[in-house]
Amino acid sequence: MLFAVFFEDNADKSDMRARFMSDHLAFLTSNGDQIEAAGPMKDAETGMPAGGLWLVRAEQASQVRTLVEADPFWPTGLRKSVRILEWTQVFTDGRPAG
Repeated sequence: MLFAVFFEDNADKSDMRARFMSDHLAFLTSNGDQIEAAGPMKDAETGMPAGGLWLVRAEQASQVRTLVEADPFWPTGLRKSVRILEWTQVFTDGRPAG
């Protein structure tokens, strides 16, 4: 299954992003067999950091939660919230998927 993971960042802990970015990127790389895509999100109006998005392939949401909590960003308090949603892709590259 494919899961979309939405992170909301804690603005009070924004300094943690730069401090742990290299560890975070190494984590993403080492888990590239599950994490198909990842990146930050910004508020479209203000340009301010708003969190992040991952696309994760796993059998169960609990596996995704375990992966999220293993990320070096997790214990820093940078992540204000996380939402894990099962996602079914029905459209890709300008046409229906499948």
